[in-house]
Amino acid sequence: MNTAETVLPHLDQGFIDEAEKIISQYPVSKRSASLPLLHLWQKHFGYVSREGVEWIAQKLELEPIAVEEIATFYPMIRLRPLGKYQFKVCRTLSCALAGSYQLFDYIKQNCNALQEVGHHVYLSEDGQFSVEFVECLAACGNAPVMMINEEEWMDVTKEKIQEILAQLRKK
Repeated sequence: MNTAETVLPHLDQGFIDEAEKIISQYPVSKRSASLPLLHLWQKHFGYVSREGVEWIAQKLELEPIAVEEIATFYPMIRLRPLGKYQFKVCRTLSCALAGSYQLFDYIKQNCNALQEVGHHVYLSEDGQFSVEFVECLAACGNAPVMMINEEEWMDVTKEKIQEILAQLRKK
């Protein structure tokens, strides 16, 4: 067993096998596997924790700072957990013209997501909601557009937000 697995014995074998497969695709420079391994960790755990950075560094025989530099460079890598319900509001031109910036502020206020935990990423005090700006969600004809977790919502209005929040709060 690799040293990295002894540090984190809770990793399942499927995860480890997938990590090994990724690393095998970079035989010349293991460091090149850093970003794909960061994506894998985030997919599996929801965000990249400090122990994730350290595990990846050990697997790739790097110093943790080398992995952390990559993790902090790319905005799609999360170094903190997000809310149970993740609002992703499109900010590109069609949505911006249709009011996505105002919608973003409205959602933040109504979810009490005022703690900034990343660039244009806000988390509610109770950890239930996170709100972030994202790039194009590919439904420009139905702007403004957003996603909640993996579900896309089009032609979003403040009224629709109120309905959605009422449903989410019942769960």
